[in-house]
Amino acid sequence: MDRSELADFLRHCRTRLAPAAVGLPHGPRRRTPGLRREEVAQLAGMSTDHYTRLEQARGSRPSRQMLAAVARALRLAGDERDHLFHLAGEEPPRDRPATEHVRPGLLLVLDRLTDTPAQVVNDRGDILAQNAMAKALNGDASARPEAERNVVWRYFTDPSAREIFPAEDRDGGARAAVADLRATLARRADDARLAGLVRRLRARSEEFAALWDAHNVAVRRSDVKRFLHPVVGLLELDCEVLLSPEHDQRLVVYTARPGSESYERLELLRVIGLQDLTRA
Repeated sequence: MDRSELADFLRHCRTRLAPAAVGLPHGPRRRTPGLRREEVAQLAGMSTDHYTRLEQARGSRPSRQMLAAVARALRLAGDERDHLFHLAGEEPPRDRPATEHVRPGLLLVLDRLTDTPAQVVNDRGDILAQNAMAKALNGDASARPEAERNVVWRYFTDPSAREIFPAEDRDGGARAAVADLRATLARRADDARLAGLVRRLRARSEEFAALWDAHNVAVRRSDVKRFLHPVVGLLELDCEVLLSPEHDQRLVVYTARPGSESYERLELLRVIGLQDLTRA
């Protein structure tokens, strides 16, 4: 691990990235170009102290998961991400199915969506990136342990994950999640991580096992979803799913019909989300 080169590379990447480019407000009294260290840490889901130590060439060797999170936070392209891994003494990911590195093009679109919830999810169900509105809608995935950033795992193992949906919608949501996961495994039968997720879910959840054995298959596409937000109430949102060319990553965007009650509530959620982001 080359600590000094890693520190210099991180500083360079941070100072070239404008707050607006990642969906953050410019804010007052910004004397230096680029992002602040605490903003990078927030985007990467790590502590400010840990990130600061990396930039000061005195941090411990970061994990592969942390390197991937920092690469996403700094919007690194493929070669830059690989360089980051090499500086940290790690081999960069090679030809991994359902890669955890979000393509810069998807992140660029995500960063421009400031008034509606949006997130990037791979076809295993791992949340890879969220905008502020998505975090305000259903929580900050980066604040959870890595295993709990998978939406299918949480849906079948954590009862609180279903509380955001009306009771009458939950069974349908479970069937859709399992059918989509089955379609993904059929496309990538050699994906050991995906197969392991299915094994753990079958062992942990009788409901999942029963739905899996039903052998329903359906790729998740555009839909209408309802959310029960604890502050703004019921939101009925159009869910648009935009696929990457390889179909292993999806940009999921939630919008409300103009003039509807959900539209007004979504606008209230935007104000609440921005206030929380400013305090953070």
